[in-house]
Amino acid sequence: MITSSFADTLPMRELTVSNHLLDDPVALQNAWDRDGYWFFRDVLDKDAVGRLRAVYLDVLNGLGVIDPTRTDAAVHNGASLDDFPIRNDGSPETDPLMARYPRDQFVAEPAIRAFFERLFGEEVFWVPNTEYHALPPRPEKPGKRFNFLHCDGPNNKGLPLKICWMPLAPIDEATGGLALAEGMHKPRMNDFARPPQGIADNVIPEESWRRALYQPGDLLVFSLQTPHSGLANRSDRYFRLSMDIRGMPRSGNIPTVGKVAAIDSCAITVTTDEGEDRTFRIDGDTFCRITRGRLTGMPLALEEIPQLVKIGAPVYVASDHGTATFIRPQH
Repeated sequence: MITSSFADTLPMRELTVSNHLLDDPVALQNAWDRDGYWFFRDVLDKDAVGRLRAVYLDVLNGLGVIDPTRTDAAVHNGASLDDFPIRNDGSPETDPLMARYPRDQFVAEPAIRAFFERLFGEEVFWVPNTEYHALPPRPEKPGKRFNFLHCDGPNNKGLPLKICWMPLAPIDEATGGLALAEGMHKPRMNDFARPPQGIADNVIPEESWRRALYQPGDLLVFSLQTPHSGLANRSDRYFRLSMDIRGMPRSGNIPTVGKVAAIDSCAITVTTDEGEDRTFRIDGDTFCRITRGRLTGMPLALEEIPQLVKIGAPVYVASDHGTATFIRPQH
């Protein structure tokens, strides 16, 4: 049990560790079906994690907000954070960490690639949708400890992904980290609603919440249907550094990745990096996701899709028998 010194943080049981299930696909699947996640301690190569962290620190140092002598963590130097640009709803034009996009280098590291192939049972396809978190310390910030209660399934229609979240520096109780609701990944009759805009407060059973005190090398993998939330960073010194990436077996129905070559209210054509044009039907069931603030704009109305998805924009498209089930800008 992790207890808290913060009045707005529930005491939570610790995540169940799954290290002993590695290389046992049946046991892994059983744990997944029961809990909706796997939590592994000290499985990611620390040198590779360190190189990833170094990119974060380089960006933060360039912003002038951390102690440049520390390489193990991001320690706030007291500079103003009023215009801090690393945000969930940012873009490469506004977010310097997203512009660097260090995920690709990280997943190409031999030790990292080998671990994920071991876990997934084959080569992994990483969807171009990565969250880079460098959450500033806000010890006096008012509001709830849960930043945003949600599950990712409603916002990723047609994509059978696993979400892989990893800390890049130590995350203690004050820094927060991530909490999830164990066993709540299978909706039951008359339980809480799970819309794209997020889950209501106080509807998830308190006893289902789990978290951990995280260290670099740890890995939390969870279902698209698992309710979860980041926890507000109440530290007085440390940024919370983490990254989450989304993967699926490459042998599956992976999405098409490329740039929009043509689009109207009936179809979208995407030119892949290999130069191939692929066209998909669009209909009223196509979920097109454009960031217009966390709680609005998901999905777009059919008539909005050709207005807001621009020619030349980098996107990925999930499809079913030639119909686009999901369209989203690369992120």
